[in-house]
Amino acid sequence: MDLLNTLVDKGLRRETPTREEALAVLATSDDDLLDVVAAAGKVRRHWFGRRVKLNYLVNLKSGLCPEDCSYCSQRLGSQAEILKYTWLKPDQASQAAAAGVAGGAKRVCLVASGRGPTDRDVDRVSDTIKAIKEQNEAVEVCACLGLLSDGQAERLREAGADAYNHNLNTSEATYGDITTTHTYADRVDTVHKAHAAGLSACSGLIAGMGESDEDLVDVVLALRELDPDSVPVNFLIPMEGTPLAKEWHLTPQRCLRILAMTRFVCPDVEVRIAGGREVHLRTMQPLALHLANSLFLGDYLTSEGQAGRADLEMIADAGFEVEGAGRVTLPEHRAFPGGGGCGSHEGGGACGSHEAGGACGSHEGGGACAPVPAAGSGEPRTDLVAVRRRGAGTDLAPNA
Repeated sequence: MDLLNTLVDKGLRRETPTREEALAVLATSDDDLLDVVAAAGKVRRHWFGRRVKLNYLVNLKSGLCPEDCSYCSQRLGSQAEILKYTWLKPDQASQAAAAGVAGGAKRVCLVASGRGPTDRDVDRVSDTIKAIKEQNEAVEVCACLGLLSDGQAERLREAGADAYNHNLNTSEATYGDITTTHTYADRVDTVHKAHAAGLSACSGLIAGMGESDEDLVDVVLALRELDPDSVPVNFLIPMEGTPLAKEWHLTPQRCLRILAMTRFVCPDVEVRIAGGREVHLRTMQPLALHLANSLFLGDYLTSEGQAGRADLEMIADAGFEVEGAGRVTLPEHRAFPGGGGCGSHEGGGACGSHEAGGACGSHEGGGACAPVPAAGSGEPRTDLVAVRRRGAGTDLAPNA
């Protein structure tokens, strides 16, 4: 396929595909799917070998958000029966983070619902970052607290934060259809603030919200222009009680094409399989490792993920290896000198990078007695969606 040969060549040179080429990847047929995966896999292996970086989410404050993001179970007016709690204390958050690190995670993502942090919130998170770093100095800490005000990114950096996550989620053209309480430009501004403070920027998308191929390509091209170091690709988890609860459009094959397109556009950044992989990729998850070099271990913000042990077994069985704490994630031209994998932006670089980014939730691999829809049907798989009832904010052990 001339298209795939061209895209591989461009990926190895860090050259941006055209919009038409990116759209053509999403338009490929299921008959060509393995060829698409193999081609994007060449680009992934060139920059990241067979390493898989593990990340772990800690939901510091759950629910009761004043924003109206349609995809989110924590949104204003949400009827989803999720856990709701106020800020975890630093020792509680540090204990939750330790479970993920013990499971193999080299980055901990600290997430809090809300429009953005107050200065007191930044103090609180700063204390949490310090508590986590005291336990494990080598662990990377990424904060995801919403829209940042002037000076807040610098304070998080001073406290020891390595990265900041704020997703674009969808294209600028359709952003107003998903959220009305803030703008696409607000999100772009927060990513710029993270960059300017010297934090490694993490910004990604959510697929499956009813968007077009053009929307998907446009948001990924916009991410490349923003130049984050990691791009989390979330697949919408249609949570009951949210406006998008009936949006079941994704198939495993479409998810793989989206990941492949993201890898071609963002060849040398950390592409992360984020929320929704268990729901929409299902048994095809191992193939996605040939496209992405990073994933979340265990549970998500408000929903359950597959067992952490199952994640580790999947990585090993697919012939990949968990990236160790001493290994720099990003290629040399993007990484901080001697850093732990967070990228810099000196000398350019090619592209951009989770709720913790994006879809506030996930799933449980149970429900085997339910009828299984035909392959490629895109029918609801509500049997794979379970509200998180363990880990942060509860007395039960976390899934890690």
